[in-house]
Amino acid sequence: MGRLISLLLVIWLVIGAFAAYDRDYFSDAKTNCAEASNIALTVVAGPLNFMGVNPKVDCKKVDVDLPEPSK
Repeated sequence: MGRLISLLLVIWLVIGAFAAYDRDYFSDAKTNCAEASNIALTVVAGPLNFMGVNPKVDCKKVDVDLPEPSK
């Protein structure tokens, strides 16, 4: 049973990698947070990409107020 689940998982991820390739995510050498996240999410979504799912990630800069060191 475990072997079947492993095989299905590998097939799922290969289909996701093909979807990322089909969307030309691997053609650019420069990668930023959003591109890397979109590639990973597309691969994980697998066959759902071909059923209309188009996962996207928006990496925005998070402003955090850090305390100043004491003098």
